[in-house]
Amino acid sequence: MTQFSTCNSINKVDSANENGEWWAGPDSDRRPSARQAPGIPIGETLSKFREFLIVDLRRSKKTAYEHTYYIKRFLKAVNVPSELVTSEAVREYLKSLNVSSAQYKNILMALKVFFRDFMKHPEVVESFRFPHQVYKPKHIVSKEDLKRFYDAIETSKEKALFLLYATSGLRRQEILSLKPEDVDFEKRMITPNNHLGETKKSWCSFYNEEAEEALNEYLATKNQSRSKRIFPMQRHEVVELWKSAREKTGLYVTPQKLREWFCSEMMHLGVSETYIDAFCGRVPKSVLARHYTDFSPEKLKEIYVESELSVL
Repeated sequence: MTQFSTCNSINKVDSANENGEWWAGPDSDRRPSARQAPGIPIGETLSKFREFLIVDLRRSKKTAYEHTYYIKRFLKAVNVPSELVTSEAVREYLKSLNVSSAQYKNILMALKVFFRDFMKHPEVVESFRFPHQVYKPKHIVSKEDLKRFYDAIETSKEKALFLLYATSGLRRQEILSLKPEDVDFEKRMITPNNHLGETKKSWCSFYNEEAEEALNEYLATKNQSRSKRIFPMQRHEVVELWKSAREKTGLYVTPQKLREWFCSEMMHLGVSETYIDAFCGRVPKSVLARHYTDFSPEKLKEIYVESELSVL
């Protein structure tokens, strides 16, 4: 009987199985992944962390998802159990990042909440500081450029979204998550209902006749969808919103840019900053605004109508 060496046996296994199909066999020298490392599995840790964010810290589901995502990437990168992570490991990870200042801040925030509040190991992240935010004067898009951009938008859905953002001052997700019951079509009043956490607020805002006309045109041709939202969109659609209009005009217009334009235009029209903050869902800054100002829907509607805001 022919004897095979251990090396020949491994080569035979690596080259082909009994059916002649290639199979690379297990790599006994490979370093165990983080999921295989001792301690609580990553999946269980992340699940508990997400629950901690939503229940204990009252963060929104979106914030919980983002924080959990950043921690998942971190733990896979350092490849050690979370309870064994050191400040040196965090430092090396942060050094390796090639991201914007805003994203760096979000990642560091997730790390601080995870180790300081959830893991109860504040020493791991206490030495790290958030990047200094340098003030940059805003460049507000002109009304003429908004008109040119609007004319380049191709679909009724995107036109309606454009005018709702521009005339309500609401955040991107506040509009995208709208359901019919969140809109009083007769009063043209929007009451966002998507903030389940405590870091962002929303009261109510309004939209003008231009947006009303565009919205009605879109709803008249809207395709049936299983989604209850007025603007059902896949993630790639959200990312590429108004992409063709940007390419045609060379103008960089986003929901945030329209929110900034709304605030600037309302100030130009003489609306008090206190009410602009209310339309945009910001908490009043002064004691007078917090406790002695009428923020009823009727008063806000009156202020909005008197402004005679227009885009086109």
